[in-house]
Amino acid sequence: MEAVVFLPIVERELRVAARKRSTFWVRLVAALVALAIGSGCLLLNEVGGLWFGALPLGKALFATLTWLSLGVALSAGLFFTSDSLSEEKREGTMGFLLATGLRSYDVVLGKLLATSLRGFAAFLAIFPILGLTLLMGGVTGAQFWKTTLALVNALFVSLAAGLFVSVLSRNSQRAMSATVLLLLLLIFGGRAGDALLAAFGRGSGAPLLSLSSPGYLFILAGAYAGAPFWPALLINQAVGGTLLGLTCLLLPRTWQERPLRTATAASGWAQRWKFGGPKRRELLRRKLLALDPALWLACRERWQAASVWVVAILLAGGFVALFAGAGPPIAGPFWGFIAGLVTLLLYLGIAAQAGRFFVEARRSRFFELLLATPLSDRQIVQGQWRALLRMFGIPVLVCLAAQFLGTVLAQQMIWSQVASATAGAAATPPTGATSVVAFQTTVTPSATLAPTPPAAATPTNLPATPPTSAVVVKQAGPVTITTTFSVLGITQPGLLVAFFISLGTTLAVVANLAALSWFGMWMGLNSKSTNLAMLKTILFVQVIPWFVISFVSAFLVGLLMISAFARGGPPSAPRSMLWLPLLTSFVGTVLALAKDAGFIVWARRKLFSKFRERAAQAMAPISPRLPPLPPRPDMPPLAEKPLIRPVPPLGSGPAR
Repeated sequence: MEAVVFLPIVERELRVAARKRSTFWVRLVAALVALAIGSGCLLLNEVGGLWFGALPLGKALFATLTWLSLGVALSAGLFFTSDSLSEEKREGTMGFLLATGLRSYDVVLGKLLATSLRGFAAFLAIFPILGLTLLMGGVTGAQFWKTTLALVNALFVSLAAGLFVSVLSRNSQRAMSATVLLLLLLIFGGRAGDALLAAFGRGSGAPLLSLSSPGYLFILAGAYAGAPFWPALLINQAVGGTLLGLTCLLLPRTWQERPLRTATAASGWAQRWKFGGPKRRELLRRKLLALDPALWLACRERWQAASVWVVAILLAGGFVALFAGAGPPIAGPFWGFIAGLVTLLLYLGIAAQAGRFFVEARRSRFFELLLATPLSDRQIVQGQWRALLRMFGIPVLVCLAAQFLGTVLAQQMIWSQVASATAGAAATPPTGATSVVAFQTTVTPSATLAPTPPAAATPTNLPATPPTSAVVVKQAGPVTITTTFSVLGITQPGLLVAFFISLGTTLAVVANLAALSWFGMWMGLNSKSTNLAMLKTILFVQVIPWFVISFVSAFLVGLLMISAFARGGPPSAPRSMLWLPLLTSFVGTVLALAKDAGFIVWARRKLFSKFRERAAQAMAPISPRLPPLPPRPDMPPLAEKPLIRPVPPLGSGPAR
């Protein structure tokens, strides 16, 4: 009697995923990254402990690893499942799977477990290093296990969201865009809903819709007792289970081809949205086809540029709404969050679009036609680069301008709030001292300090030439030093610091976008899917170098501060607050520009020299020739002469 296998495709997919080299490498890379972060935290603690004192190392390492793990878990659905079912529908294999007697839940659960294996294996690889934070202190057992559950929940919800979008899509690019929107809605939609209810007076202030967010659940895991962690976990699981159930219900109804009439109408509307009307297509053909055929091929679609324009307009509108007039007190931190989110969306969009043209040309075998044209390799690659500039150049410039101005104003607002808070704390100076200002620090007098007359401490009589001026009051106890800055004629240092930090950040973002474009084209030429090309591009250009740059910049800045401390004693708190962010921003910007320049040069060289070779391999993979088989030893060699002698004709024999 033959045994019945429960969920047969799940078993097969797990076996296939376990044998892939990518599963092994993901687990190894995750362990190495966690080990490098732990070693870097120990080293920075040794370096920074001389200056900043004892740091809560266990808590800092736990927060770093868990927040990075949360980002990876939430992005798993975008890279692993957003195109899993839609790819089967495009290839025409989904009908064969369902025709074998498999149920829809067999296929959906097989895809879910196969794609979650790599993410779960990576999480298990960092689990031992994460557990060391319990021995270091600063982390309780309840926080550790609740955070672990929150990370597994985030992975499950993200994969379920990707599967739900994939069952409704056929195009990989649209599936990725819809997955990003759905993930943002799941993460931030509940919190925004609670804020709106509180603003209109309909809510009690307690979190209600926020309990459905995997990000909010992660925050609750580190809260004290009394936080609604377990109800939020149940709600998150219900959301993920609902998405999986809807995927199973929709799969048998969405894999078929549409009827001819409906498909014609839908395709006509989709073509107008994708390529524009006849006049737009004709105008674009006349303008670009004679100039550069590769540029015209890459610029025909308009919806990618339209989506970036929408992001740019929303960002500019948010800038005007936040900084018009005085602005709310939380405008500075909120703008930092919005600018970071928009930058992440730009990185993902540029990385996906850079490799998408070559991936689709490889899949549709368009390379055969492209390489048969008189276009050179350099012209094809340069056409794709010019197409990216033409489609995304202006909206990206709008985003960068809004980010730069918003960051300057946000930093200035934060510095003003800090100065106001410090001035409020200094409202009652010691007897005999009247001073204005920004920062205070308390030291023990070790030398005779001459008291400054009260008249010299007024704002009108402050000296303008030195960068700092101090008012010191001589008394028996600790001495309160009140300091004000005057740098390049600016009384408050926030504007100058914010300008240079924003300038460095903007330059780094521009260089990152250029590096993502060139490296993304090379990854698209060597990858089988757009998701895989985007994942490689983001991982190699942004994620891994970010760890290295953060560690190196923190280490170098720490060494500079220690050397300054060894030469001239501990600097004052205002000077540290002024130079520390400037040094960190300068070192990080220089390292980021050097990294991006290296990626751009390497990718350009590869594309210009190896384009035709890689395209030919994509069309017809070259298989090695096998040597001819040797003759069998038991077979006799072929006779050169016939075995039977010919019979001589009559009368030709010898005479008797």
